[in-house]
Amino acid sequence: MPSYMTVVEANAYFNDRLNVAPWINSIADDHRRALATATKIIDRLNFLGSKTDPLQENQFPRADDILIPNDIKYASAEIALALLDGVDPELEFENLFLKSQGYSSIRATYDKDPPAYNIAAGIPSVTAWRYLVPYLRDPHEVTMIRIN
Repeated sequence: MPSYMTVVEANAYFNDRLNVAPWINSIADDHRRALATATKIIDRLNFLGSKTDPLQENQFPRADDILIPNDIKYASAEIALALLDGVDPELEFENLFLKSQGYSSIRATYDKDPPAYNIAAGIPSVTAWRYLVPYLRDPHEVTMIRIN
């Protein structure tokens, strides 16, 4: 599966960003893997419109576009950075509702407040989420298509 951003593009992106030690301290092969994983995470979301070519592997480009939007590339880089920093999307999801936990006299308290949308969607970076949101379908909208 092709990634939305190359390692070279990601290096250029991170050259102008603060707090990128996990990227700088990782090897190139881990960069490639993190970007590939980020692409897979992004492609699980429900985007507006349809793929440019129904046979293309990734969700982008879409509609009449031939290029991947920069926001999607930036989101991919931000997710890759979070993954290299040790953020585990599965663990983040499991902990969404856990407010406190005990050991002696075993206790657990759960939060009933709405979860962070990015974590619920499997996106380990709020910065990446902000790049992705404009491209997502409204989760409360239902689209019906009539087939004859």
